[in-house]
Amino acid sequence: MTRGVHDLGGLPAGPVDLEEHERTFFDQRVDAMMRLLSHPEQGYFTVDAMRRSIESLPRDDYFGLGYYERWVRVIRQLALEKGLFSEDELERKLAALAARENKT
Repeated sequence: MTRGVHDLGGLPAGPVDLEEHERTFFDQRVDAMMRLLSHPEQGYFTVDAMRRSIESLPRDDYFGLGYYERWVRVIRQLALEKGLFSEDELERKLAALAARENKT
């Protein structure tokens, strides 16, 4: 059996940072999106689907992205899988937001 990128059991991984971290505005927004999208009664995907997606990230993404950056990546992936929007719709919206930001 092959280990997933997330499976570090028994491997040297360095010290664990146990310090409290102040959550940024970005972190809070991502957390809110995840709570809404994975709501047990009105959500679109489960926490289990989120975990599957996080554990499926490529090694460089898994170790190179921050905690909430991983969440954003998999929220995008799961929203596309569920058909909440298409890749084309997402790209158009991102382009419109970038254009709006460049005007200010």
